[in-house]
Amino acid sequence: MDDLFAAEDINPMAPLAARMRPQTLDEYVGQQHLVGEGKPLRKMVERRQGHSFILWGSPGIGKTTFAKLFANSLDAKFIELSAVMSGVKEIRAAVDDAKQWRLMTQKATLLFVDEVHRFNKSQQDAFLPYIEDGTFLFVGATTENPAFELNSALLSRARVYRLQTPTVDDLLAVMKRALQDPVRGLGQRNIQVSDHHLGILAQAADGDVRRSLNFVEILADFVEDGETVTDQQLEDVLGGSIRRYDKGGDVFYDQISAFHKSVRGSSPDGALYWMARMLDGGCDPLYIARRLLAIASEDIGNADPRALQIGLNAWDIFERVGPYEGNRAIAQAAVYMACAPKSNALYKAFNQMMSDVKHQPSLEVPNHLRNAPTSLAKDMGHGEDYRYAHNEPNAFAAGESYLPPELANERYYMPTDRGLEKKIGEKLAWLEQQDQQSPKQRYQHQDDAL
Repeated sequence: MDDLFAAEDINPMAPLAARMRPQTLDEYVGQQHLVGEGKPLRKMVERRQGHSFILWGSPGIGKTTFAKLFANSLDAKFIELSAVMSGVKEIRAAVDDAKQWRLMTQKATLLFVDEVHRFNKSQQDAFLPYIEDGTFLFVGATTENPAFELNSALLSRARVYRLQTPTVDDLLAVMKRALQDPVRGLGQRNIQVSDHHLGILAQAADGDVRRSLNFVEILADFVEDGETVTDQQLEDVLGGSIRRYDKGGDVFYDQISAFHKSVRGSSPDGALYWMARMLDGGCDPLYIARRLLAIASEDIGNADPRALQIGLNAWDIFERVGPYEGNRAIAQAAVYMACAPKSNALYKAFNQMMSDVKHQPSLEVPNHLRNAPTSLAKDMGHGEDYRYAHNEPNAFAAGESYLPPELANERYYMPTDRGLEKKIGEKLAWLEQQDQQSPKQRYQHQDDAL
C-alpha cells in the first residue's frame, strides 16, 4: 500500500501527533471494520476511486487522517474547511478553487469539512450541486449522529461510515511506533517506557489517538535521552496517582465491574468503596456518571423511574460546580440507586422485542392504527374502527389491540413486584381483565385462525 501515498515533508517543529499522522493504511489503526482487507474504505483507496461520504466518530480517532490518505490515493487536491470557522464565503472560495484546479490539471479535489454538523441547513445545502456535478468529492467529519444533525438531502448524496473508538491495544501500537520511529517520532532519543506505563497512558487517553501521542510528547520533556521513565514522571504527566492501574486496564475494568455489581446488588457501601477506588486511581468521574445512567435503565427500570433523573441531575451538578462538589452528587446518585428497588423487566423486554423485530418479517400496521390524512387513505380503510381511548370508560378501549395480529398474544414487558413496578403490574393486570371481559376484543380468534 505504501506506493499509493507520497511521503509528506516532516516539520520537526510540528507536534508529535502531526508528525506521526499515518501516511499509509497500514499505519492507520482502530478501524479494521472499514480499512481491513476487503472492507469498503480500503477498497476505495486500492481502486483509487470513490464517492462522497461522512465519517462519524469521537474526536481524535482519525477522521481527518483518513480523508488525507484518501485524497493522496486519488492524487487529488485536499481542501479543508472547519464548520466552526467557515461560512458561505469560505465555501464559495473552496468551490472556485476546485474548479480552477480541474481546469488547470484535470485532477480531482477532495473537500474535507470538519465538524460538518455545525453548518446550518442552508450552508449544508450549498454543497449539494457541486457534489452532484463532480466539482469535488465531499468528505464530512462529525462527532454527532448524522441522522439527527445533517440534512437528509446531504445524507442522500454521501454514505455514512461509523468509526470505532480505538482500543487500548491500538493506542499502545501507536505510542510504541512513535517512540521507535527515528525520523518522525522519538526513536533517536531512545526513551525507555515500560509496557505497564504505556498501558496507563493508553487508558488515560480514553480512545483518543491524538491525546495518546500528546501524552508521549509531554512525557519526553520530563526525561533525558536513553532514560527509563519512572512512576513519578508518569504521575507528573497525568497529574494524578497511577498506583491503582495496571497494564491493559484489567484493574480498572474489574473496579467498574465491582461498582456496577455493588449497585445492582443493593450495597451502598460497596458502591461508595469502588467509586472511591476509581476516583483515587484517576478515573474520570463522568465515566462513573455514565455507568450510573446505564444502571438506572438496565437494573432499576420502572421499579423506580426517578433513578434516571437523579443520575442526570448528578451529571449536571458535576458540570456546573466542578469535581469537589460534583463527585459528592455522583456518589449520592450511586447510593440512591444502590438502595432503590431493582428490576430488569424493561431491559429484558426491550432486548427481546429488538431481537424479534430483527428476525421477523416487517409486519403490516393494522388498518385501525394507520394514519388517515387524505380521503384516499380513508377509502382504503386507514383508521377505520379506531377507538379513541379518551372516549372510553376509564380512558381505556377494552379489548383493543395495538400490535400486528401475528403478535397479538405475545407479552414482552412483565413488571416485577418490586417498587413502582408492583403498582404498574397491578394496573396491567386490571387492564388485562377488562380486555378479557370486553365483547369488543380485536383478534380474539387469532389462535383459532392460526
